[in-house]
Amino acid sequence: MSASGAVEPGPPGVAAAPPPGPARPPGPARLFRPISAEDEEQQPTEIESLCMNCYRNGTTRLLLTKIPFFREVIVSSFSCEHCGWNNTEIQSAGRIQDQGVRYALTVRAPEDMNREVVKTDSATTRIPELDFEIPAFSQKGALTTVEGLISRAISGLEQDQPTRRAKEEAVAERIDEFIVRLKELKRVASPFTLIIDDPSGNSFVENPHAPQKDDALVITHYNRTVQQEEMLGLQAEAQEEKPEEEDLRNEVLQFNTNCPECNAPAQTNMKLVQIPHFKEVIIMATNCEYCGHRTNEVKSGGAVEPWGTRISLHITGPADMTRDLLKSETCSVEIPELEFELGMAVLGGKFTTLEGLLKDIRDLVTKNPFTLGDSSNPGQMDKLQEFSQKLDQIIEGKMKVHFILNDPAGNSYLQNVYAPEEDPEMKVEKYKRTFDQNEELGLNDMRTEGYETGLAPQR
Repeated sequence: MSASGAVEPGPPGVAAAPPPGPARPPGPARLFRPISAEDEEQQPTEIESLCMNCYRNGTTRLLLTKIPFFREVIVSSFSCEHCGWNNTEIQSAGRIQDQGVRYALTVRAPEDMNREVVKTDSATTRIPELDFEIPAFSQKGALTTVEGLISRAISGLEQDQPTRRAKEEAVAERIDEFIVRLKELKRVASPFTLIIDDPSGNSFVENPHAPQKDDALVITHYNRTVQQEEMLGLQAEAQEEKPEEEDLRNEVLQFNTNCPECNAPAQTNMKLVQIPHFKEVIIMATNCEYCGHRTNEVKSGGAVEPWGTRISLHITGPADMTRDLLKSETCSVEIPELEFELGMAVLGGKFTTLEGLLKDIRDLVTKNPFTLGDSSNPGQMDKLQEFSQKLDQIIEGKMKVHFILNDPAGNSYLQNVYAPEEDPEMKVEKYKRTFDQNEELGLNDMRTEGYETGLAPQR
């Protein structure tokens, strides 16, 4: 019986004999064998292929192997016996990893130059001390050592030096100086850092102390950027959806409508706006090209809040007039010093400043022919003119009053100029709505739970 042969069990009482013919090839589990110089069965596969240097036939050798503490790789080597040209390349036999990897090796001793390195096509190699970088996809993948990686860089720089010396002597001299510095790294006269950054996650730097931790080697895994995904030929579906959402938010939507004044065809512009420290609102504006009528309206972008909101501001000067203000359709306005109250739905929803809202209230009074026109009551007209003058004093900052926004739906807003700190002149109160307020908002008849059981078939 051969010590290296495999013996299959036979029926009881029958002597087992080795199978005739050549030995069977290893199964799929042994396709990638651990790399070892003592494994006689691990032989490369030879393929006759065309030499791209002399265009005669050479030989390509393929070796499927497994690097310890890493993964399976395919090492290919080409050599041409006619012109002597040769080339070596390595490719990962696995898929692109879920994350990229970055190896930072601090080379302190000559022993570190013998560490095995797997560098794929997509890896970027850097030596910060020399401000040296080998970009991704500028070299083929290689299975080498740290010393071999530096030697390969030196060979690449020396390749075109004769041509540079003939055409650009100054450039050639600077490259010669840089080559000398690279050769000094091979002697490890002083410590330096070798960084290999591979978005595909398939590069590798050997840890000679494995499975223990290597203090000289720092391994960092990271999520790839959109640019790195595109560089590797991957389609990042999740990243592609985000710009579409951002474009929708920044886009002004238009739809056809009729002018509320002359009924001519017009267009309404609509945009979603995020108010800082508040919520999203929808601003709609219509401009009629025929009669010049303009309207603007604000709708809340969210649902009715669980609590009502009462915002009280003590107006102390003209600076308060610049505060941003959102008045929803369900919000009422009060000025106690003027004994003034504006009910909900009057003036509609508005996104303006405090000054803009006060001017709209003034215009609502002064431009109404039934209040200050010929048919108005003289006593009433004097009171409204006095009210209009007091509003002008408030706008000019000559009169201090309290301005109150009361919104049962909780969708109104007044800017806090001290945000995120509290505003000493403004008070925001949350309160529970009454039955009558819920009735006005249509919430009493709204069923959000168990409504399916209450449905009856209708004919």
